[in-house]
Amino acid sequence: MPDETRSDAVPDLQLTRRHMLMGAALTATSAMAFVREPRVTVTPLKAGALESLIPPQIGRWSFETKSGLVLPPDDPLSKSLYSDILTRVYVAEGRPPVMLLIAYSNTQNGMLQVHRPEVCYPAGGYALTETQTKSLDVAPNIQIPARFFSAESASRTEQVMYWTRIGDESPTSWIDQRTAVVRANLKRVIPDGVLVRISTVHPDYASAEPILAEFVSAMVRQLSPTGRKLLIAT
Repeated sequence: MPDETRSDAVPDLQLTRRHMLMGAALTATSAMAFVREPRVTVTPLKAGALESLIPPQIGRWSFETKSGLVLPPDDPLSKSLYSDILTRVYVAEGRPPVMLLIAYSNTQNGMLQVHRPEVCYPAGGYALTETQTKSLDVAPNIQIPARFFSAESASRTEQVMYWTRIGDESPTSWIDQRTAVVRANLKRVIPDGVLVRISTVHPDYASAEPILAEFVSAMVRQLSPTGRKLLIAT
């Protein structure tokens, strides 16, 4: 798999001196919070629980296979970070297949935090467009601050939508993610975290976005209260 491809079009991947200083300050604050007792952790999600929480039929889409997705790096860090990962490809007549990846971690701290797709895709040989943030209306009075980008490799172009949840927050950047962990730590809580990524192979983002939005909206409406709280903290 090629690893030389890199995206110069994703500015928030570039660790500027300002970001490094902010990250150091947040890490120091988090460390101060961590020495406080007691430490309250969330009830961990049991391994394999995602399989039962996410329905095999979502709107017009049906679960078909688990293969064909871009995955987090197969390294010791990823293995220690994620306690459960779900991968599915859903198909529907007249629609392109939709790929769903949910990566769950029962511990988010200064060392272990969910990887954003802007890291995984370039590692798999994809070049990325600039990531945009949009508010996604998924149900009455429920919005998700989702991130969007296009990923292109030698073999395909993938349109990607994702969001993260850290504790009760939905951060849209690396700094926001670190800040969410710090805020939870200051409450003496070690938060959990989840990455939800939805994508489809399609050359045009403008045409793919409503398809992805329809899938997400159908999924959220069908989730149980437990599943909804897990994915969007609502």
